[in-house]
Amino acid sequence: MGSIALLARELGHDVTGSDENVYPPMSDLLAGAGITVSEGYRAEGIPADTELVVIGNANLPRGNPAVEAVLDRGIEYTSGAEWLGRYLLRDRWVIAISGTHGKTTTTSMVAWILEYAGMSPGFLVGGVPGNFKESARLGETPFFVIEADEYDTSYFDRRSKFLHYHPRTLVIGNLEYDHADIFENLAQIQYQFHLLLRTVPGSGLVIHPLADPNVNAVLDKGCWTPRFTVDRDDPAADLRAELEREDASRFTVVLGETRAPVDWQLGGLHNVSNALAAIAAARHVGVTIDVAAAALSQFKGVKRRMEKIFESPSVSVYDDFAHHPTAIATTLEGLRRHVGSEPILAIIEPASHTMRKGTHAATLARSAACADRVIWFRPQRVSWDMGALVESGRSEVQDDIDATLDVIMGNIERGARHVVIMSNGGFGGIHRKLLERLGHRIAGD
Repeated sequence: MGSIALLARELGHDVTGSDENVYPPMSDLLAGAGITVSEGYRAEGIPADTELVVIGNANLPRGNPAVEAVLDRGIEYTSGAEWLGRYLLRDRWVIAISGTHGKTTTTSMVAWILEYAGMSPGFLVGGVPGNFKESARLGETPFFVIEADEYDTSYFDRRSKFLHYHPRTLVIGNLEYDHADIFENLAQIQYQFHLLLRTVPGSGLVIHPLADPNVNAVLDKGCWTPRFTVDRDDPAADLRAELEREDASRFTVVLGETRAPVDWQLGGLHNVSNALAAIAAARHVGVTIDVAAAALSQFKGVKRRMEKIFESPSVSVYDDFAHHPTAIATTLEGLRRHVGSEPILAIIEPASHTMRKGTHAATLARSAACADRVIWFRPQRVSWDMGALVESGRSEVQDDIDATLDVIMGNIERGARHVVIMSNGGFGGIHRKLLERLGHRIAGD
């Protein structure tokens, strides 16, 4: 929604908004664009001369004071996804990046590849890409890269958001069960992806992993568009990669007889998969793989995706937007490959709706296997016993930020070399508070 606000502002509209728990980096981007955001949902937050209200899908049901004011005052309203489809994407070549994991990173990669190639794309990213100053812009060419989420659109439109985008180039990166607050099972998610495939024209392209059984099950239900497969190492894929370093910080992209090296600051096998999908999407709009590989060698990542927020001779601290056990596991595996045997401390807040419900309780403990020590932070409204995650001598559960900070600092004093804070929320400001404590520690030294 913050990115949509930025796009509306760039189109020339006067934009205001309301939200709860607004925090950086998005709050800083909105302020920089001159967009005023009021805290909380109140009728008074909607200006008297408002022409259109765009209603998001987070905690905005009937009964919400702002929603009720819109209805009572007869103000025209729509959803964010419908606004995009109707007013912004209709005449664009839409490159949509979908899947359970890696959407934000892959969308940022595609946008940067096209920018590097001189194609000045528009884009909307659910984060802040390091190669740009903004998370969304209109662009100067027909190409528009968008993070295509399967979450429902709004309280009045239960279809997945991506059904409003009508992509010509579609990436389906992977598919797992998620969003337990709106989907009862994986099959319901797969049905939404099946509907998405029905919107892609026969002159378009569907890019997907070669051997993801959940994705292939969707494709088997019907696909009316040419397909292009990617895989990290299977020669049967149209596009694949050969690792040059174990931590995946260097690899070679292979397309038939064509080879192109990527030497970048990212790591992890999951990011190699993201890169292959991005290169394939860029290739569909005319970027050669050698140019795409050169662009990715200058890719700076995305804020809150294993972003290093502190470094000293004794410890490095990372911020990661973890929303699912698989995302936690692949991120920590990538760090382990990079740092070898150096001690890793993971602080994980299972803050997503799905993890708070306990849907992934059985796999959460295993997801942190690559960390030496784990602190599980108990968020509010957890409906299951997180004590089941505790492994004697290796992990613990905390529910107080200050106590958690004490434990983190103790682990750093005992030699934790890499500290990874993993949450898809604000996490009670723990990042800032930890950096303050580390600053005091360094000053004391």
